Amino acid sequence: MTELVYQSDSYLREIETRVVNLAGNKVYLDRTIFHPKSGGVDNDKGFIVKDNLSFRVESVYYDRETGDVAHEITGEPQLKPGDIVKLVLDWDRRYRLMRLHTAAHIIAAIMYNDFHALITGGNVSPDYAYDDYNLEAMDKTVFQRAIEKANEVVKKALEVKVYWLPYDEAMKIPGVIKLASRAPPRVEKLRIVEIPGVDIQADGGPHVKNTAEIGEIDLIKVENKGKGKKRLYFTVKP
Repeated sequence: MTELVYQSDSYLREIETRVVNLAGNKVYLDRTIFHPKSGGVDNDKGFIVKDNLSFRVESVYYDRETGDVAHEITGEPQLKPGDIVKLVLDWDRRYRLMRLHTAAHIIAAIMYNDFHALITGGNVSPDYAYDDYNLEAMDKTVFQRAIEKANEVVKKALEVKVYWLPYDEAMKIPGVIKLASRAPPRVEKLRIVEIPGVDIQADGGPHVKNTAEIGEIDLIKVENKGKGKKRLYFTVKP
């Protein structure tokens, strides 16, 4: 299975890796810095480079057949198993995803602690993010207060810690899962993302190292998507 290098260091922009397999325009690697679309966060983009050839990576995802990470490129991959290639990340896109993803964690923690709300769905894209909360009443002021409080956390310049815990130990932590309908898959260890005094969650995606990197969080709009599903759209300033 592909080693997910970004889980240890989300700031790596380039890395050398080996081609393990190919299927059409899908490339499988022994390790990657590209985050596949998962956990409600869009995939990274960038390039696979071999000598003087460069292949644009447009889509990265977990292949349903193999369970491994597929890197879909544009055009025909002039590569073969065993080739050593360089991955080059679209850093501007990744960094926006990191900032918005960490902001989403802060907001989710505030919604959980202050309003007893859990997430029922959501997505982080480079331009904006949204999360659905299992609130019954439609009250925009709840989200306005959550964003204001989240911005106060951002300004404190708190460290964002990443570490692994045994599954059973991690699942004993109150609020480590803020999703209303599902628990993480049963694995030996869970990756934990913690903002001390603010939030602790099981999470596999890339994050910033310090809340100050997020910048100002802006509320875009709030929508009533039905019973127990109130959607918050937000972004971070460029």
